[in-house]
Amino acid sequence: MTADPDDGVRPIRAGRRTVEIQRPGKVLFPGTQDAKEYTKGDLADYYRSVARYLLPHLRGRPLMLERHPDGLDGARFMQKNTPDDYPDWITRAEVAKEGGTVTHVVCDDTATLVYLADQACLTLHRWLSRTDRAGGPDHPDRLVFDLDPPGDDFAPVRQAAGWLHELLDELGLPAAPMTTGSRGLHLVVPLNGRHDFDEVRPFAHEVAEFAQRAHPDRLTTAARKDDRGDRLYLDVQRNAYAQTAVAPYSVRALPGAPVAVPLSWDQVDDPGVDARRWTVAVAVADAVGQARTDPWGGLAARGRALDPARRRLASLR
Repeated sequence: MTADPDDGVRPIRAGRRTVEIQRPGKVLFPGTQDAKEYTKGDLADYYRSVARYLLPHLRGRPLMLERHPDGLDGARFMQKNTPDDYPDWITRAEVAKEGGTVTHVVCDDTATLVYLADQACLTLHRWLSRTDRAGGPDHPDRLVFDLDPPGDDFAPVRQAAGWLHELLDELGLPAAPMTTGSRGLHLVVPLNGRHDFDEVRPFAHEVAEFAQRAHPDRLTTAARKDDRGDRLYLDVQRNAYAQTAVAPYSVRALPGAPVAVPLSWDQVDDPGVDARRWTVAVAVADAVGQARTDPWGGLAARGRALDPARRRLASLR
């Protein structure tokens, strides 16, 4: 993809709608010696190209939008509430917050994806629950373990992912790995949505603490960085109401425009794979090809209940 020389308006056909990209040649990711330059037009092209693979991970979920109106070199802000001037055809979800409500964007179609690119939304952070399912936003259908290494070395992440994979298998919980596009991995566990966040988050803590006790020199659940040393942090803080996790195929706000990409477990073991293996430059050809192989296709169609996993964890203790 190359920079669009037109700095005016570029219409993009997205499903049944045409979305206008304002200033498509505006640079969002400045080029460096090691990283390519990307424009707003490039971002819109990428999100349109991966829409069929990304949208199943977004539908029904409130989003927090990470926007960089002046690119990586400018100010960043995290947007929860939907501005009044957003088009009426964009889905919204009004959810409770302390002292009131907030109305989030819900991305249900390609046109919304392209429109958000026009708003310089680089990264889509999704809720772990859906507003269009039984139980609503209080009942997550995803549990996430965030493997956050102390540095840029991916080997500890690969090792920790193997330990968590083995433990979750023992608990009867299938887990799907995904690069974050930053430094680590997310392990995503599908749930059946019958448990609320007050049940899911303590369970996630118990699993992480069990793993830490098995590998105390390599893993930690310490929230304070000063307490972690050179150990990998097993972060389960996202498993709470109104918390978010980066969505698969989202672009990260980092030089080179790395992308969060679902992996198979064989790919996790590949020494050539790391958290920033895929970027916008190769994602349309490479990550989309990756999606066609459906690395998460082995997951059960229905999410799991926590009660059997709780009993198995208790027996392991």
